[in-house]
Amino acid sequence: MTLVILFSLLGSVGAMGGAALLLAFPDAMRQRLLPWLLSYATGTLLGAAFLGMIPQGLKHASPLAISGTVLAGLVGFFILEKLVIWRHCHDQDCEEHAHQGGALILLGDAFHNFVDGVVIAAAFLTSVPLGIATALAVIAHEIPQELGDFAILLHSGLSKSRAFAYNLLSSLATLPGALLGWFWLADVRAAIPFVLAISAASFIYIAVSDLVPNLHRHTRLKSSVIQVGLILAGIATIAFFRMGH
Repeated sequence: MTLVILFSLLGSVGAMGGAALLLAFPDAMRQRLLPWLLSYATGTLLGAAFLGMIPQGLKHASPLAISGTVLAGLVGFFILEKLVIWRHCHDQDCEEHAHQGGALILLGDAFHNFVDGVVIAAAFLTSVPLGIATALAVIAHEIPQELGDFAILLHSGLSKSRAFAYNLLSSLATLPGALLGWFWLADVRAAIPFVLAISAASFIYIAVSDLVPNLHRHTRLKSSVIQVGLILAGIATIAFFRMGH
């Protein structure tokens, strides 16, 4: 339980700290770094899903049940996104942001972070290496997302200090999610493989529907090579932590 609390806080506050540090950089440097962060985050999300969560789920449930749950999760997240509940894109000028205010961003992010906490708890209940790898993937994809949140809140008129405070409160929703997941899933262990499958679906969905389209905006050969290298580095990071299991 101590590890769950620790890595849940790292997954939320750590991502906030990384995003806040990047905010201190000049705008031009931050815009240059963001695609590289997105590339690495894509690799960690896909690695955690395909090397960790899905294989662990298959150890405790039938392949059809796990693959069906992943498929249902992907469809469900698409529907939730259509309802502007699950997540928001990272581009401040995208069509979705044109219709969202700062309050909706914070509400959606708090729900997202709460679910991340449940995901981390489910992973730790399965194994410590999977829990660490999952928390690392959460941190990696949350940093660029928090940067996007900051941009939207600042654009809506909030000061940097107020935007940081509100975003920090939203990020702390990871902790109650982790605690609920720990106590609930500990009593209902039969649900763990299906929670892992849904969690894998969320990671895959974020990677392929949100991050990858952003990466495709950079079409130069050098940028593409660096993107592939960082995606592979993210996958390798997850594989490294999974080796201990």
